[in-house]
Formats: sequence, structure tokens, C-alpha cells
Amino acid sequence: MNKSELIEVIAKSAELSKADAERALKATIETVVKAVAKGDTVTLVGFGTFKSSKRAARTGRNPATGAVLKIAATTVPRFTAGATFKATVAGKKAAKKK
Repeated sequence: MNKSELIEVIAKSAELSKADAERALKATIETVVKAVAKGDTVTLVGFGTFKSSKRAARTGRNPATGAVLKIAATTVPRFTAGATFKATVAGKKAAKKK
């Protein structure tokens, strides 16, 4: 599924125009990206968690030449799927909390 197909599904499901669905999706994505870039965690219960993670500096090898390279430390985005999302993909029902 690509972005335009997702917009169509959102528009149909939420009974919105495609333009409204596109604006809503764009606003959601921008908000998540800005929050994670600031270092905040965005949790959508049942769907998953978006957060930033630090990756330490390390050494690597150029596969073509075998030369050793220094790979700088960086911050990367991470997504962890929620229990409901995982269970749905696995074809199971999510366990209910007591």
C-alpha cells in the first residue's frame, strides 16, 4: 500500500474527502516526526511506539576494498509495534489486560 492508497482507505473509512484525509495524514506524520526529533516518545496504544535511539560510534568495513571505516555515532528513529498490532499480523487475538 502506498500513500495515495492509504489516503483513499482513510477517506472511505472516516467518511472524509480525500483532501481532508490527506491533510489529516500529513499532519499526523509531521507531528510524530517533530516529536521524535525533539527526543519525545509517541505512543499509540495498540499500534506502537515511535522514539529516538542513540547509535554508538563503531568501526565497519568497506565491502569492496575491505578498508576499515569509522562510523560516527548518530541518533535514529525507532518503531516498536504494540501488542494488538503484533497479534493481528500473527493472526491471533490480542490478550486482554485484566
